[in-house]
Amino acid sequence: MIKIDKQIVGYAVNQPAEEKEEAKKDFKREGGGDIAEVIRMHEKLERPEMLVGSTYKVKTPVSDHAMYVTINDIILNEGTEHEKRRPFEIFINSKNLDHYQWIVALTRIISAVFRKGGDVAFLAEELKAVFDPRGGYWQAGGKFMPSIIAELGHIVEKHLITIGMMAEPGLDEHQQKLVEQKRAEFEESKKQTDAFSESEYPEGAQLCSKCNTTAVIMMDGCMTCLNCGDSKCG
Repeated sequence: MIKIDKQIVGYAVNQPAEEKEEAKKDFKREGGGDIAEVIRMHEKLERPEMLVGSTYKVKTPVSDHAMYVTINDIILNEGTEHEKRRPFEIFINSKNLDHYQWIVALTRIISAVFRKGGDVAFLAEELKAVFDPRGGYWQAGGKFMPSIIAELGHIVEKHLITIGMMAEPGLDEHQQKLVEQKRAEFEESKKQTDAFSESEYPEGAQLCSKCNTTAVIMMDGCMTCLNCGDSKCG
């Protein structure tokens, strides 16, 4: 028995020597120091002195100034049978300073993803899914663009298709032939043309929810898109 003459202000539980030592065990951080080192999953690539790339002009009706998007590519395994061209960085230039902050942020993030390597095609889909709460705009030809960011996504997609990282979207031979046949039948039945319309699709066509093109018409009792072949009847 132990008699306690003082007020208890704290306590601790005795542990066996092995458990006590394991409780104090600390894992060392990679590289030492207080911050863990980032482990790269692939070989680090240094930026070459010169890169090849393409520049795309973006002129939207919601802005007075055009934007110029430059995507530079790095050539891997140059001169071998495994030579590949992959995006390495992106730059966006515009006179409109209202967009300066998000342009800088977006270019740095996209460039970081490009340099990380791997399948970067998901970037195009993510950017194309961005909608402007104030509303989008129509491009020449009747294609609806939900936001400026979405148009940047289309540019990234176009570039990835050009360098061979993505397959060009489209209909197969049978679907294309069927769409052309139905379109010819529809135009023959209507016999109407609009001299002031820049759209290549028939007058009265509606907006397609899948490809955002005014190319949906009634064919065989079903709303069908002449651009992507989407049909409500499956």
